[in-house]
Amino acid sequence: MTRVLFGVLAVIVGVGGSALLFWALNWLVDRLPDGTADRLRPYAFAGPALLLVGLYLIYPALRSIRDSFYGDRSEEFVGLDNYRQLIEDPSLRSTLINNVLWVFLVPAFCLVFGLAIAVLADRLSGRWESISKSVIFMPMAISAVGASTIWLFVYNWRPAGREQIGLLNAIWTGVGNEPVSWLQVSDGRLNTLLLIIIMVWTMTGLAMVLLSAAIKGVPEDTIEAAQMDGATESQVFWRVVLPQIRSTITVVLTTIGIAVVKVFDIVFVMTGGNFDSDVIANRFVKELFDFRRFGQASAIVVFMMVIMIPIIVLNIRNFREQEALR
Repeated sequence: MTRVLFGVLAVIVGVGGSALLFWALNWLVDRLPDGTADRLRPYAFAGPALLLVGLYLIYPALRSIRDSFYGDRSEEFVGLDNYRQLIEDPSLRSTLINNVLWVFLVPAFCLVFGLAIAVLADRLSGRWESISKSVIFMPMAISAVGASTIWLFVYNWRPAGREQIGLLNAIWTGVGNEPVSWLQVSDGRLNTLLLIIIMVWTMTGLAMVLLSAAIKGVPEDTIEAAQMDGATESQVFWRVVLPQIRSTITVVLTTIGIAVVKVFDIVFVMTGGNFDSDVIANRFVKELFDFRRFGQASAIVVFMMVIMIPIIVLNIRNFREQEALR
């Protein structure tokens, strides 16, 4: 109860302090000479936001980089030892392989399913299009913890001879097989693939909405011109529609890719990172809160930031290209 009260108080102080700072800066600027006020007013508007960004984003990032070169308690300078331990740790290699699977499979499946659903839903008319898209988008409204809880019942396992309440095992045993503890299988990374399905289920709706809007924005005259030239429906899609929504496809891939790199909730709820299903973000939480190794945890954070940089750069470059075409 005390923690909740402190949390609410911190939010009130943070929001109230930001509003007060914004008001004070603009009050001071309004009392300056016109020429000076015009030059300083943009900084007065952006100042509180820049302060919060620096306090809650830039400073923690710089502090993490600094702590990654120090020991477990951030007191003794150890140089690159934390990074060396990460590279030499065999369990981290397994974690990195899992992250590679997440980064490649989740955006790819979301793109394929989202594009297919967008194309098929656009063929419907009236309310049926809205209903179908709403149903597909609905998992996006569920938190990752809630989605994981739902899928825990899908993957639930009970010993042979007992009634299987898990949907997957009910089907599996219904065709004459023995029940399988799906999330505890360490061979072939089956459990990681089953966890990936959960994120694909939640993120496909986002891909569908973005791609559907892009497809509707394709000029009709280009499609009609292709049809008049004798292009088939599939040729129109692959050679006319798809090239014109390429920028949206890039946005979908990079946006989902960023979310995948920092995936934590699903793994934490479903397996806790056990049975070769760990990911980088969950490993960071273990190092920080379970083992209290601040240096190792900071090194993992820096590693995650390095992974995200190419994705963010690609997203920014794509955004600039879109702005240049307008």
